[in-house]
This record gives sequence, structure tokens and C-alpha cells, in this order.
Amino acid sequence: MTHTPGITRPPQHLVDALREIGAATASSTLAHMGLRNCHIQGPTAWSPGKAIAGPALTLQFMPKREDLYGEGEYADPEKQLHRHVLYHVEKGDIVVVDARGDMTAGVFGDMMSTYFKGRGGAGMVIDGCLRDYPNLKKLDIPLWVRGWTPNFHTQTNLMPFAVNTPIACGGVTVMPGDIIVADDDGAVCVPVALAAAVIEGASSHHEWEDFSRMKLMQGEPLQRYYPLHPDARGEYEEWRKLNPIKHQ
Repeated sequence: MTHTPGITRPPQHLVDALREIGAATASSTLAHMGLRNCHIQGPTAWSPGKAIAGPALTLQFMPKREDLYGEGEYADPEKQLHRHVLYHVEKGDIVVVDARGDMTAGVFGDMMSTYFKGRGGAGMVIDGCLRDYPNLKKLDIPLWVRGWTPNFHTQTNLMPFAVNTPIACGGVTVMPGDIIVADDDGAVCVPVALAAAVIEGASSHHEWEDFSRMKLMQGEPLQRYYPLHPDARGEYEEWRKLNPIKHQ
């Protein structure tokens, strides 16, 4: 049987906090920390209203080369590497796939996705396509993909090459076990070593956003309320006393 490595999963409290923060704030906070772009470009949300975070299980595809890949994988299904990334799935994991932006191959279909759902996977981020859209829609798996195709995973230009190795997904380097934050804005990769700092930086920003949003809706000056001007800090603090933050 083919052996593929597992991942080290981050502490759950980091994952939960990043899910609350969301993709946009995670991205902007990382940018202020020096990571200019951690947005996985190309895959878009196909599950409106879904917001997930979780550790990345990675799958890498390469351009198909016939001397390295043959139809023998269907004689022995265990040679199908795209199956093996799913074997590692635990509750809350996110499968992240470098499918090279290819629009001709469906990385997973109905049966593989059903297995992923049954193992408790949180969602998939795929720089490429899936297949069997009518059935996957019923599964209600949060998905960030480029699109859909009737073709199976190796029918055209791609072959699965590696599981749980560093990949380039949508222009972003994703390490196995990185925390993916994905919602309607897109998918963002948060390095585990920076997760706590991202949470801290984003939380201080979030504390005054509700107040500023209220003031802006009232037509108050943008210059004073976004970002919150030091002169408005006392006003905010008085409002916060009457509207304490409700922690989950």
C-alpha cells in the first residue's frame, strides 16, 4: 500500500479564533505583519454563507507524463494518490489541492466527496475543478473551486503526484498543517507560527469596528471613525461600557 505522510494539526483554539476573524481580516492582518499576499487566488466560494477554518491536508497535481503515469492505477486503486489525501482526513480538516488551475480535470467526484463528508472534513479549496456538481451540491460541503467539469481527475492533462507536501495553490505556498480560513471573500492561508499574532492583531481591530460601523451608518465623518481616530477613543470606550463584547 502506498504510504503518504500525515500532518501536525494546530491547537483547536487557534482554528476557532481564526474562523471568527474571517478571511478578509486575516489577510489584511498578515499584510501588516509583512506577508503581502496569502489569498489563494482562483478558487471562489461555491457555498454562499459558509465560513470555515482548519488545518490543510495538501494534494499536488503535476502535468501528466505517460512514462510516470499509466492506467494501472485503475487495476490497483491504491495507486490513486488523490484517494490517499482523503485517508488522512479528520474532523475539521480542509483538503487543499494544487491542480494547476486546470479546468479540464475533476479532482474529486461524488463518491470521493461523500467519503470526505463522512470523515468530517470541513471543506475543500481546489485550484482547479470538481465533477458531479448535482450530487456534490446535495452533500453541502463548503467548497472553494474554479469550476466544474464532467472529466475525471486524470482524463486529460493532470496526474496526482504528492500528498502532504508543500504546494503552490492559487499563487500561495501552502504547507501541510497551515490554517486555512475561507468564507465568501475567498480562502486565506495562515502560517501556524503566526496564527496567535494574527488573532491578537485582528481582535484589537475588531473591538471598535462595530462602533465605527454604527457611526458611519449615521453619516458621521469617515476621518473620525475609520480608522478610529484617537480623539474618538473616549467616545468608543463609553459606548463599549454599555455594549460589552460577548465572548463565545
